[in-house]
Amino acid sequence: MTRILLVDDQPAVRQGLRMRLALEADLRVVGEANSATEALVIAQILHPDVVVMDVEMPGIDGIQATEALRVLAPWSTVVVLSIHDDAVIRQRARTAGAAAFVGKHGSQDELLAAIRQAQRLNDPPPFDRGAFHRFSDDEKAGNA
Repeated sequence: MTRILLVDDQPAVRQGLRMRLALEADLRVVGEANSATEALVIAQILHPDVVVMDVEMPGIDGIQATEALRVLAPWSTVVVLSIHDDAVIRQRARTAGAAAFVGKHGSQDELLAAIRQAQRLNDPPPFDRGAFHRFSDDEKAGNA
């Protein structure tokens, strides 16, 4: 189950996203923030897997918050969702550490794919049983 924090200063946008994400069995909205500043606090409390972050908000913007989350909530990955879909904003988001950028005018499937891809970045690597056995065999042989 992917735990999501929604961050947008427009309540109607958050409500629409929450309603759409509720239709997905593997996604769960665990919190909402109406500013980037609030998101920084909530992310540290709720430990979301993915933060869906708007760019343009009062106070610090979503790009600055994305950069701050890398330090304050390193367990969370950020998907930037913005009406401002241009190369400069995309580059700023990437530089700040966003896992993905989706324009608000994009398809719902694009957002869902970005959230799931961001979650995969959080997933631990698969357990390599062969490596475990090799380590155990080396340990038994006194090579550890």
